[in-house]
Amino acid sequence: MFLVPLQKAWSNTVKTFHSVTQSSEALKRLERTHEQWREYVSRDAWEILFREKTERAFSSELDGRYPDGTYVCAACHLPLFSSASKYDSGTGWPSFFQPFEGHMDTKTDYKMVWPRTEYHCIRCGGHQGHVFNDGPRPTGQRWCNNGLALTFVPADQPLPALRG
Repeated sequence: MFLVPLQKAWSNTVKTFHSVTQSSEALKRLERTHEQWREYVSRDAWEILFREKTERAFSSELDGRYPDGTYVCAACHLPLFSSASKYDSGTGWPSFFQPFEGHMDTKTDYKMVWPRTEYHCIRCGGHQGHVFNDGPRPTGQRWCNNGLALTFVPADQPLPALRG
């Protein structure tokens, strides 16, 4: 899989509720097969993360909830989004205007009639969703995420240890 970084179009000023700074070693791609992640996530989450499936709109318990905290990759627990960047896009999927810098890779997806930009966790390669240029300020982007690809960590709880 060939992944290319999405150009940075914002300053990293979104409020964070946990320390999400990672060492360059922690952000390196893990040498695990997709099959090796099965033991860590549900069957449905694995299908989304490692077979690039999409959950039904309005099926995620994470859609429409806005408590303070951090959203981490369901497979490897890398922090991906602050709840401060989450907003109601009306699409039925959890949506964010900005991920944590350096925590995502993107590639062009040609599965539909038109090309789309798909994004993945930089660490485990798990498919998260698609990014569109119809979001709110300050970025104008909508990072449309599958809820099963994320785990929410409330602000008053510690982040889980990275897996893998």
